[in-house]
Amino acid sequence: MAITFDKAFGVHQYTMGVRNQRAEVLAGNLANADTPGFKARDLDFDLAFKEAANLQEVPDGQMVKTNPKHMDISALPKDPELILKYRLPYQADTGNGNTVEVSSERMKYMNNTMEYQATMSFLNGRIAKLKNALRTSV
Repeated sequence: MAITFDKAFGVHQYTMGVRNQRAEVLAGNLANADTPGFKARDLDFDLAFKEAANLQEVPDGQMVKTNPKHMDISALPKDPELILKYRLPYQADTGNGNTVEVSSERMKYMNNTMEYQATMSFLNGRIAKLKNALRTSV
């Protein structure tokens, strides 16, 4: 009996990559907090997750819908830049055109980090259970 990553880890394997991408975007915002004219961006998590979870390649490189209820993959953005959205600032412009609000960015970064760690803990637990099942079945 073969077990696939999708069966073993569910959607959590995809959330790790999306959380990592979001951390990079948020860190970039924080790094450019003093750059005049820099516009804060954020990852559209829902869209990025759907794209990561639905893109399953078949050996010849063609995409396939295995269920009529699946989304049409051609409707998803092919460019990762389309998943990035500009964030509307909470406070008025400070005069230099920069929309990064450091306290807000830090909060979003910490929240993303906690969600990343929660996913990592879940995956570690699943891996431990699979290893235990393999040991007991031998």
